Amino acid sequence: MKRGVAATALALMLLAAGPAASQEGPPSPQHLQAIINQAIQDALDSHDGTGLVPYDASRDASVDVDAALMAAATSGKHVLLIMGGSWCHDSMALWDQFHTPRAAAMLADRYETVWVDVGHRDRNLDIARRFGLDGIHGTPTVLILTPQGTATNLEDAPTWRNAASRKPDAIYRQLSRAVPVVTAARPVPPAHP
Repeated sequence: MKRGVAATALALMLLAAGPAASQEGPPSPQHLQAIINQAIQDALDSHDGTGLVPYDASRDASVDVDAALMAAATSGKHVLLIMGGSWCHDSMALWDQFHTPRAAAMLADRYETVWVDVGHRDRNLDIARRFGLDGIHGTPTVLILTPQGTATNLEDAPTWRNAASRKPDAIYRQLSRAVPVVTAARPVPPAHP
């Protein structure tokens, strides 16, 4: 769901609360806050129609990253590790772009994708360091990892913080050219220590 639609839904919920509230007097601040919280949660829960929550702070990011790496070792795909936050318009724009049919198909052919919530650049920073970044300097930060877990784009990983202003075709070209299509599952040997 686009941000504008979420805002409209929120306004409609507040209007819907109006008639009931007018019969009993003005709504309490707690009642209004409960309506707002529910509207925000509903918008996040149904953001792209899948029921997935973008940059879900309740998930164990290390487990998710490890699962993506294990899947990549089996499939031969790379891992696309997106570190961002639901509060960030660039992070949400990238989420929206990646869930378009064209981009989703391209990504599915090349990547095991994992979304990691980094809060306001104060959560899951160990994951960024694990793959060679010295922190999160902007959101989203996008890393491409080999199936063995080696980052291939450390220089440009932080440059995705302008994702909302990037053209969809440019995003598509960059990620489709970064790694080849994987046509069949092929086990990848583990990295040497």
